[in-house]
Amino acid sequence: MKELGDISWKRFEKFLLREGCHFKGIEGSHVKYKKLGLARPIIVPCRKTLPDFIVMNSLRTLGVTREYFIEKMKKL
Repeated sequence: MKELGDISWKRFEKFLLREGCHFKGIEGSHVKYKKLGLARPIIVPCRKTLPDFIVMNSLRTLGVTREYFIEKMKKL
């Protein structure tokens, strides 16, 4: 999963917002996003860089492939 590289939570937030997610709130050091039609919220820690497994879990929840994510991140 080295293709994902180091992604800051702010940059990942831009991706989530463009995918139709909405900010729902902050709990401690984690930010919560919700999207209509998703069974559960996407929770992202406010870290300098996000570990790959957090990004992949969020993409799985969104129903988005890694390839789609990489293409969208190139355009941000």
